[in-house]
Amino acid sequence: MKYKQLGRTGLYVSEICLGTMTFGGNENAGFWKAIGALRQEEVDGIVGTALSAGVNFIDTADVYSFGESERLLGQALKNLGTKRSDVVIASKVYGEMGPGVNERGASRGHIMDGVKQSLERLQLDYLDLYQIHANDPITPIEETLRALDDLVSQGLVRYVGVSNWSAWKIAKALGVSERRGFARFETLQAYYSIAGRDLEREIVPLLNEEGLGLMVWSPLAGGYLSGKYGPGGEKENDSRRLSFDFPPVDKDRADRCIEVMREIGDANAVSVARVALAWLLAQKHVTSVIIGAKNTQQLEDNLAAADLMLTEHELDKLAEVSALPPEYPGWMIERQARNRVPLPFEPKDKE
Repeated sequence: MKYKQLGRTGLYVSEICLGTMTFGGNENAGFWKAIGALRQEEVDGIVGTALSAGVNFIDTADVYSFGESERLLGQALKNLGTKRSDVVIASKVYGEMGPGVNERGASRGHIMDGVKQSLERLQLDYLDLYQIHANDPITPIEETLRALDDLVSQGLVRYVGVSNWSAWKIAKALGVSERRGFARFETLQAYYSIAGRDLEREIVPLLNEEGLGLMVWSPLAGGYLSGKYGPGGEKENDSRRLSFDFPPVDKDRADRCIEVMREIGDANAVSVARVALAWLLAQKHVTSVIIGAKNTQQLEDNLAAADLMLTEHELDKLAEVSALPPEYPGWMIERQARNRVPLPFEPKDKE
């Protein structure tokens, strides 16, 4: 397992992060049951397997199975006797946690209530990373950032991050934090896969410029890149995609990627899923890839992606088949930059 610096912080996290969306779904958990319904003994096994493989980074959220995921994770860490300083625990706040009109969003009230409830469920004194789970179109950015800064000052949270925000709003938040002296966002958690590279247009350049760490969710595009679909694959009755078709995927484009990944997988005697994860791990702007699992066998196959080193030729083939179509203003920016790189600029001789 390799470890990477989390954004600009002094914290190092494993390049594979254990996701916990499969923890706790039951008959009363609505669509969470379609994602996973692992109980305590199974959760203990998943967490133990990940920790044994060198994973030190675990991501959860209050809204996952309405708090049950956090409860199961906290109990698993206790059952396994995990030393607190050996794990980096991240959680998120925003989702609807009750019928009340204020039991959702990124308001100061919901954030302050949410962190205390998350810590209680996790049986922890602090969170290493606390993330705003979604874009709140109502709450002013200053209110959200001030609340997060207070949590850092109080020692309840060590670092803060954001998820599923657009580039312009992240940039604005960073500016507000710098101007007001608030703890700034150190990470972005976002959807990214070889079949969904939209992040590279605006957000990746921002992350590189500002030094934010990138945590990738749904690296297998909701299971579509698992090998069960596309050329050479057959749908399985227990696949999440059959009951929860998310995130949106251009299936024709994804199938072309799967075809190439299957060739590379066969040549290396590994699964399509492992190739998809290895491609992400090879991207320099990726800090950690979040993987979830319904059983230890699935988890172990995904963890093995850390050991798969794709060749330059294989990476080139994957880059070609998954390339984003040109989009304005990207194609114009690239065109107009041609006479500015490479540097230094050498003026033409005057007549």
